[in-house]
Amino acid sequence: MSSYNVEPIGVIHSCYSEKFGVPRQPRLVTAAKGILHFYPDFGRPEMFNQLDKFTHIWIIFLFHETVAEGWKPTARPPRLGGQKRVGVYASRSPHRPNHIGMSAVRLEKIVKDDGPVRLELSGVDLLDGTPVLDIKPYVPYSDVVDEAGCGYTFDPIPKVELRIAQQVEDFCRQYQHETGRELRELIVQTLQYDPRPASQRAAVREFGVLLWDVNVRWRATGNGFEVFSCEQAGACG
Repeated sequence: MSSYNVEPIGVIHSCYSEKFGVPRQPRLVTAAKGILHFYPDFGRPEMFNQLDKFTHIWIIFLFHETVAEGWKPTARPPRLGGQKRVGVYASRSPHRPNHIGMSAVRLEKIVKDDGPVRLELSGVDLLDGTPVLDIKPYVPYSDVVDEAGCGYTFDPIPKVELRIAQQVEDFCRQYQHETGRELRELIVQTLQYDPRPASQRAAVREFGVLLWDVNVRWRATGNGFEVFSCEQAGACG
């Protein structure tokens, strides 16, 4: 067999600093923002001519935090409760032979200044620091397949009801005023799809997720989730 070397063209900086909480699919959390920073050789302005005519792009990336863990021939998809196994090629597991993923995300803005071009994105399901191997325009007439079957994923992902404590509402309002980041909407959209591993849904009741530089604490209640605390990571003691 032949082998090929690939070189990342850039890196993603996103609101997700930890694997826990990252959406399981792109565009589920429209409030999830990221910036694709290109390396100098791959961020020249002429390389982006006409890209602004497209609203969405494909990001081809590397699941860099699972490379050292190797790959597995089967996976347990969250959509099957984490209990049933399917072939790795019938899943979107990061534990793949080449650890390559792809996401269709919204292209919000192309920023051109003195350095390499960078892209502002939304609807990302990408961990901060993700290496990017390539990008391609999303073309609806060919990329959307109306008659496509969706296997075991045919049911819509159920949403969890959230209750947000007043102190969290106050924190989010102040945080947005200071940073311009819509933290409250990011919290709601991230948690409403229940990011917990299936193995923890019965045994563990309190959780924390790091969104940007904010540690968000929430607990499972009888009829949903309660978000009870927000604290900037630098202030955690």
